[in-house]
Amino acid sequence: MGALDGLKVVDLSRVLGGPFCTMILADHGADVIKLEPPQGDETRDWGPPFGADADHTASYFIGVNRNKRSVGLDLGKPEGRAVLLTLLADADVLVENFKPGSMERWGLGYEKDLASRFPRLVHCRISGFGPDGPLGGRPGYDAILQAMSGLMSVNGDPMTGPLRLGTPVVDLATGLFSAVGILMALFERAGSGRGQFLDMTLYDCGMALLHPQAANFFLNGRRPVPLGNPHPNIAPYEKYQTRTCEIFVAIGNDGQFAKLAREIRRPALATDPRFLTNAARVANRPLLMEELAACFAAEDGHALAERLLSSGLPVGPVLAVNEAIEAPHTAHRAMVTTFDGYRGLGTPIKFSRTPGGTHRMPPAFAADTDGVLAEHGFPAEKIAELRVSGALPDRRRK
Repeated sequence: MGALDGLKVVDLSRVLGGPFCTMILADHGADVIKLEPPQGDETRDWGPPFGADADHTASYFIGVNRNKRSVGLDLGKPEGRAVLLTLLADADVLVENFKPGSMERWGLGYEKDLASRFPRLVHCRISGFGPDGPLGGRPGYDAILQAMSGLMSVNGDPMTGPLRLGTPVVDLATGLFSAVGILMALFERAGSGRGQFLDMTLYDCGMALLHPQAANFFLNGRRPVPLGNPHPNIAPYEKYQTRTCEIFVAIGNDGQFAKLAREIRRPALATDPRFLTNAARVANRPLLMEELAACFAAEDGHALAERLLSSGLPVGPVLAVNEAIEAPHTAHRAMVTTFDGYRGLGTPIKFSRTPGGTHRMPPAFAADTDGVLAEHGFPAEKIAELRVSGALPDRRRK
């Protein structure tokens, strides 16, 4: 049993932020019913690579949709909306990422339609910019929000200019913030007995990641610039080339720097006035980097990083994705999960009694329609009738 066993989530979301949020909940026992539009979640096509299943589902979908059940449902039809309302009757959470106003046009808005009918429902909407304001209702994708939130402007270096982060960090962060918000709302509901609406946006969540750059700007009024690997507030905090690989050194205080100087047999660095304090090291970063680069150049980087890390210093080799996935500690921490031919990243949330994990393959489109609807009192004849109406598509509409 997971920590969220017994929680019912109706998931109308697609692409990444919403599905990542609901996968977190599903990993820990929530029953997540993924209601897909007739065309399906478009990330089923975001490949290659594609799986060997009959639908040739793309890795992008597989990576964030395990532990869910899929029902094909056309909300554009009155019959489809009636099915949704039936599923919501005993649901705890609704997650959707339609363009603001879409649910309202269908007669499914929270304030006017759902709150009174389902007073305990927690309704989480994820959108690009929210429903109002100067950018209200505009569409938002991760890269656009990385650009508009300032995140790209502090990634890269002076030569490259702003760079998109390699992972869709805004989408993922929005999924995380949304999961946190949902659990907060459920905690509050335990006392009040009332659900509520969560207005989650990629814009807000992207802005919330601007640390320490925003804090620096609030204090000194200077526009943050991309520095590459170095940290704007700490030194040494950057990448170095060794004989065998690159390593990253992240020294957070003066005591650690003194220890680093001893471990690399350069104790005089710690008493040099130019490097005596973190502020001095930041001011003299180019000189410090030159000194350390000379120390590390002839070393075996893997062995050096292991020795320094074992001594308590935050130093590690720069690994490729496949190297990180295959690392022994990754296996020890169960951060690669396998199930019935499925292989993916494990849950980072580790409980002592209710560990969570993978218990269901990512679903094929509409694979669970009959079972889910039967659980909610739909007889076989009614399910067949809904199929004929087009409200319950069996195959994706291309």
